[in-house]
Amino acid sequence: MSSFVIEGGHRLSGEITPQGAKNEALEVICAVLLTPEKVVIHNIPDILDVNNLIQLLRDMQVKVERLGVNTYSFQADDVNLDYLQTEDFLRRSTSLRGSVMIVGPLVARFGKALLPKPGGDKIGRRRLDTHFVGIQKLGASFSYDATRQVYEVQAKKLKGAYMLLDEASITGTANILMASVLAEGTTTIYNAACEPYLQQLSKMLNRMGARITGVGSNLLTIEGVSALHGTEHTILPDMIEVGSFIGMAAMTASELLIKNTAYEMLGIIPDSFRRLGITVEQRGDDIYIPTHESYEIETFIDGSIMTIADAPWPGLTPDLLSVFLVVATQAVGSVLIHQKMFESRLFFVDKLIDMGAQIILCDPHRATVIGLGHRFNLRASTMVSPDIRAGIALLIAAMSAEGTSTIHNIDQIDRGYQNIDKRLNQIGARITRI
Repeated sequence: MSSFVIEGGHRLSGEITPQGAKNEALEVICAVLLTPEKVVIHNIPDILDVNNLIQLLRDMQVKVERLGVNTYSFQADDVNLDYLQTEDFLRRSTSLRGSVMIVGPLVARFGKALLPKPGGDKIGRRRLDTHFVGIQKLGASFSYDATRQVYEVQAKKLKGAYMLLDEASITGTANILMASVLAEGTTTIYNAACEPYLQQLSKMLNRMGARITGVGSNLLTIEGVSALHGTEHTILPDMIEVGSFIGMAAMTASELLIKNTAYEMLGIIPDSFRRLGITVEQRGDDIYIPTHESYEIETFIDGSIMTIADAPWPGLTPDLLSVFLVVATQAVGSVLIHQKMFESRLFFVDKLIDMGAQIILCDPHRATVIGLGHRFNLRASTMVSPDIRAGIALLIAAMSAEGTSTIHNIDQIDRGYQNIDKRLNQIGARITRI
């Protein structure tokens, strides 16, 4: 198990460029299974979850070639479906939640798929009903082997259907979308997720020959086609990393320029940071954060306490609430952080309380942060990262704290952030990997 040792209190300066979007990468890499032709993808982040998915495709005998830094070609013209029955496949895919999205492409193209209970962050119950019910509506049958804890999916021929999703699940929508592009007839997905990741996946599939309309809305219509062909695709910058850098700059009183952010695709993220009193200045496609000696949380118009809550797109992504929470600890004022989607994602606040943060955990979904500004700086601590997003929040806290902190289990951070220690050290951080 690796650890970070962080010497706090150092200001950052200069420029930093966000990596490719992790969540988009997992979707579009699974989509290469839909065609026997070559697909080239640019700006793939070099992170653990993505690398594990690429290795899983290699083990399925997908031809994978690294063409350059963060650019790969994939060709799934000779997929070994027998590998799905092996213990090695079950072990690898269990540890990677993104592997659930190979089900849609495999069932659409080959008529069968296998799926063990997937892993991922321990942030509460993350059910797969939306995936299963949607693909079942297209004509697939599911059976569960309780002994091996494996779902088996089969379909002779998928047929288009109307469906109203019970939740706007991002990975669920992606899985159903990829299954429906090769289904016979018309599929309508209502209450579909419409995050930029889904928009990017839809545009990529359309370039491959799919017929998807309603992209960017919660109502997708798909006219099934008989086959898809190859394409070339570039992944967006990671909006979660952009948000993490904004919070990091404010917490450490740093002047920072975040380059190539795809600003128009960030939705309400910049304005949400502005509600915490942080100056977020758009410069073309870049974001400039000036030095903040202090920042003050806004109140609502009637003077009541500000609430920041997650919601399906175009609402605020839940992946950034951990960052908002930690940034609020050094603001002036109070805010209620309401994490609606996952019931265990706020449990890392006890580590921030140990560092001196004034936080009241109201229940598994809500925490009130009482920001005292820099009158009381956070103090160094030894912590364990419970998941990707809490991990980066704890790293931000440690960078702003007085003294030297240690964060264990940083493999969780590596799952979502590419060489984060090296990149931050280049702009002034003091992080040592052990």
